[in-house]
Amino acid sequence: MTTAASTPKGERRRAALVEAAAMLLVEGGFDAIRHRAVAERAGLPLASTTYYFDSLDELVTAAVEHHARSEVATGHQRLDELATRNRGAQAQVDLVLDMLLGPVREDREADAEAVLLRYERLVATGRRPYLRPLMRTLSVEFNALLSEIFARSGTPVDATELERLIALVDGAVVNALIAVDPDPRAAATRMLLAALS
Repeated sequence: MTTAASTPKGERRRAALVEAAAMLLVEGGFDAIRHRAVAERAGLPLASTTYYFDSLDELVTAAVEHHARSEVATGHQRLDELATRNRGAQAQVDLVLDMLLGPVREDREADAEAVLLRYERLVATGRRPYLRPLMRTLSVEFNALLSEIFARSGTPVDATELERLIALVDGAVVNALIAVDPDPRAAATRMLLAALS
């Protein structure tokens, strides 16, 4: 990171650019993060992206980290709420799937599109070697959250079982996404509920 963000104004501007880039990432994947698009979304001059970030890769990395940490924080908040309410299997599965597939959208087609974009983004991450160290760190944090969700819901799982359950969800989602009328969340829900019963 450049030293340009060392003032409060600089920190606010840098944060606005990161948040704008994270929103573009979710909406359109890595190709949507361009200097001009990020600056426009943040309402800042185009030059600000190169002033606060040494490269586009650095901006992309900051966007990925911001989005992932936001999701993990939301997951912890929802887990705390779950602990004080119904901890039934459906509530547990809903929270796990929100972590794996993103928050549910009311419209089924919009939800399927959002899940597709998420999986495209995850696959595209593998083509960006500069993201690998961050993704390893985030994966550990994310898996710890998932393990905590299962444990607090009364069905603790070890690392091997967690990996199996994630793979089960991924397979159900991919199979559903290639269907004529995709509903990946419903397919993943059925598979996960069956696996946990």
